[in-house]
Amino acid sequence: MEKASLSSEHIPPAVGPYSQAVRAGDFLFCSGMIGLSPETGSLVEGGIEAEVRQALDNLSTLLADIGSDLQAVVKTTVFLADMAEFAAFNEVYAEYFPTDPPARSTVQVAALPLGARIEVEAIVLA
Repeated sequence: MEKASLSSEHIPPAVGPYSQAVRAGDFLFCSGMIGLSPETGSLVEGGIEAEVRQALDNLSTLLADIGSDLQAVVKTTVFLADMAEFAAFNEVYAEYFPTDPPARSTVQVAALPLGARIEVEAIVLA
C-alpha cells in the first residue's frame, strides 16, 4: 500500500515534524487541528467556541484542498484541556456535523500545543 503526505497552504503549517494529513489506501488520516488563525498563526481569541470553530474550519479547509470534505469524516478524536467546556464544544461541533455525524472519542488532557483548549483529529474516507 502506498502512502502520501498531504497539506494545505491555506491553514497554519504543522507545529512539529509531522504531516497535516496522510493518504493511505482508502483513508485520509488528518493530524490534530487547533484553533490557529491562518492569518496570524496564533490561537484565536474568544474562548472555547472560537477555538472549536477555527479548528474545524482549518480541518474543513485542509480537506477541501486535498479533495474531500467534512461529510467524508468517519471518526474524530477530540482533546479538551477542560472537560467543563464539553457542552460548549458540543454546541459548535454539532454545527459542523448536523446530520450523520462521525464516530467520536473525547478526552481531557493535561495540556495542548501552544496553550490551545481544543484539538481535533480525523479519519476520513478518501
